[in-house]
Amino acid sequence: MSAAAVTRRINAGGLRVEVTNGNGAAGVYVAAAAPGSPTAKRVNDGGGKDNVWVAVDEADVSGAGGGDGARPTLFRTYKVKGSILHPYRFLILVRLIAIVAFFAWRVRHKNRDGAWLWTMSMAGDVWFGFSWVLNQLPKLNPIKRVADLAALADRQQHGTSGGGELPGVDVFVTTVDPVDEPILYTVNSILSILAADYPVDRYACYLSDDGGTLVHYEAMVEVAKFAELWVPFCRKHCVEPRAPESYFAMKTQAYRGGVAGELMSDRRRVRREYEEFKVRIDSLFSTIRKRSNAYNRAKNGKDDGENATWMADGTHWPGTWFEPAENHRKGQHAGIVQVLLNHPTSKPRFGLAASVDNPLDLSGVDVRLPMLVYISREKRPGYNHQKKAGAMNALLRVSALLSNAPFIINFDCDHYVNNSQAFRAPMCFMLDRRGGGDDVAFVQFPQRFDDVDPTDRYANHNRVFFDGTTLSLNGLQGPSYLGTGTMFRRAALYGLEPPRWGAAGSQIKAMDNANKFGASSTLVSSMLDGANQERSITPPVAIDGSVARDLAAVTACGYDLGTSWGRDVGWVYDIATEDVATGFRMHRQGWRSVYTSMEPAAFRGTAPINLTERLYQILRWSGGSLEMFFSHSNALLAGRRLHPLQRIAYLNMSTYPIVTVFIFFYNLFPVMWLISEQYYIQQPFCEYLLYLVAIIAMIHVIGMFEVKWSSITLLDWCRNEQFYMIGSTGVYPTAVLYMALKLFTGKGIHFRLTSKQTTASSGDKFADLYTVRWVPLLIPTIVVLAVNVGAVGVAVGKAAAWGLLTEQGRFAVLGMVFNVWILALLYPFALGIMGQWGKRPAVLFVATVMAVAAVAIMYVAFGAPYQAGLSGVAASLGKAASLTGPSG
Repeated sequence: MSAAAVTRRINAGGLRVEVTNGNGAAGVYVAAAAPGSPTAKRVNDGGGKDNVWVAVDEADVSGAGGGDGARPTLFRTYKVKGSILHPYRFLILVRLIAIVAFFAWRVRHKNRDGAWLWTMSMAGDVWFGFSWVLNQLPKLNPIKRVADLAALADRQQHGTSGGGELPGVDVFVTTVDPVDEPILYTVNSILSILAADYPVDRYACYLSDDGGTLVHYEAMVEVAKFAELWVPFCRKHCVEPRAPESYFAMKTQAYRGGVAGELMSDRRRVRREYEEFKVRIDSLFSTIRKRSNAYNRAKNGKDDGENATWMADGTHWPGTWFEPAENHRKGQHAGIVQVLLNHPTSKPRFGLAASVDNPLDLSGVDVRLPMLVYISREKRPGYNHQKKAGAMNALLRVSALLSNAPFIINFDCDHYVNNSQAFRAPMCFMLDRRGGGDDVAFVQFPQRFDDVDPTDRYANHNRVFFDGTTLSLNGLQGPSYLGTGTMFRRAALYGLEPPRWGAAGSQIKAMDNANKFGASSTLVSSMLDGANQERSITPPVAIDGSVARDLAAVTACGYDLGTSWGRDVGWVYDIATEDVATGFRMHRQGWRSVYTSMEPAAFRGTAPINLTERLYQILRWSGGSLEMFFSHSNALLAGRRLHPLQRIAYLNMSTYPIVTVFIFFYNLFPVMWLISEQYYIQQPFCEYLLYLVAIIAMIHVIGMFEVKWSSITLLDWCRNEQFYMIGSTGVYPTAVLYMALKLFTGKGIHFRLTSKQTTASSGDKFADLYTVRWVPLLIPTIVVLAVNVGAVGVAVGKAAAWGLLTEQGRFAVLGMVFNVWILALLYPFALGIMGQWGKRPAVLFVATVMAVAAVAIMYVAFGAPYQAGLSGVAASLGKAASLTGPSG
């Protein structure tokens, strides 16, 4: 459609608003706010770019379909054009042949002068080749799938069952610490969920506070109050995004509401209220502490005595206290379930007209709010609470008793809904029976991040993984579960198999007979309803005594004992990357998953831009991957329902840190050049170098094809290469060491919570980027840096002492190319450990040149004469031996 657009611009307070009547920008469409509206437009992320992607015939991707007849699918499927895909596959084949030829050549030319080094390098090269094959094979058939919201709206409007109704959705948000995970992130996440463009009576929001802090609870009380203003404002003016912190930070916005003349006055009022809301949130720590001190003094008559934490209603907080006490400390407190916003009625409730007390005219706006529930599960000493996986399983059980929606979306607390249509998009895949929707266990969105430094120094955007590796898995059974921004089918989380393998009712009965779900009969009786994808939300009329007892039972710390929770049911336990292991369990049962994206991005979050925190993050990921390999979630143990290439993809995910041990030692090989004039890994050396250059060049050419079809930038690709080397020289080998210790000692690995950005309030948006937090994890990479700087210096010294035309000089220069390449890959790390000096990259360049020059001068002054003397002695000994000849 290309309807003419009438554009007006309103300028006030530094904000430019483009008011558009029509379709908006070319190629980008928005769905109507009301479900089933005939004016709904398609949300398109550019999946059909003519230069890369081509649409797939619906008949090629549709399933058996049942009774949907000729109705079109709710999503569009695209494949890479043959002009790109066929050369890409051919290069992969050529490189595979080259690797085999390289190994055969090395075996025929074994280096007997340094057999131990040759053997080590040969083992490393074999593992490099094996790891590359594991990584490359699952990428042979990249597929892009795009939700068609217009088709969804049409189906809901004209469908014979369900009418214009969408199924119910439960939204899970998890948090632990209000300091490491700043509470402002959490409240923005909840507000964006409450304001999402989805039928308000058909979704509920749950916050799991695994720390049991009163700060989180009272923050949710404040959120419930502010949402009464924020949510109607979002609906009235169709604002995007619907997280207030992000919305008010934007300078230019396209207006798609119907009352542009009221936007500026409404916006000013809401922003003023939001600033006051933030003040109350920021002061919660001091407010609660002052209140608690006052109550404690009044009760005890003095400052000492009981140091309880008190709620606003004058009762003890049942969770953790500021001053730890018995049954009120971290890891030891009662379970809490509190409904802060009740489930709304099915009929719209419109707001009031503008007045002195109510400056916003909400007379035509539905002011209902979704259900909001605060949860903190019980914790007691002596129990393994299983971190995030345990919290998610508690959420799954509680939600089954309160709302029991057939679909579930989970968020980390630092992510928010960036596109108000985000809850509708995954429904296009879940509800499309003709497109195989009944077999889809989950829909995964890419993770997009705010406040990452402009150069993305530590590859936080991770576009190579999200838009390359994960996208390519769409051509198999689908992507792995990535921990956040995911919609699940509740039945899949319960451990049920896809419908083609058996009816849900019979599966639930069989699993219950085996006591897989636990002792709550109420929970088990709710499961069949929860597996019905047409179902809405039907919360209990009131939280009476029986419901309260059931809630206490399913949040008890010992509920999982003796059941299948954490293995065959819910999120998987005892693995740091519980997300990948949980997705793997679903795939091996025969479920599929879908990777999709939309514009604007469905969800956005915050990434750690501090070097140390980023390294700890990937340490947890890589350690969890190895735990998965050495567990019942090993891909080699899966049955036949797992696609062969999907099995290879999971095998790669769980073993990739191992190859970095060889990379680490390869990076230390230049030490040999510091103690010997000639030390060859392989001879003849020139042929060896030619093989290496050809094989390395081919992998980069293949990478350029992936850059093309994944639509990432060269900067994204370069940052990925750099940070992989940074991880390979410290973090990944450390994860391998941790796993080895776990296997030998039986003790688990403790991974610390990744701390989010906390110094941005200092005035510098990227202050964390220039903060150095020295930890032992930095040492191995620093050693590699020093060794390679020294090797470059020695190479320069050799070239100066022996001359470039000599054999020693030529080989020194060739070796120096390897060292310089390693230093270029470690460049972001070097900037990171410089702290504030990292703002001036020229300082790093000058320091590196000075260090290289110093080493070169030292070699020329001391090393060259010494090596010349050794060479002279060796020559004399050789001449004497030739004169005497063999005796006898």
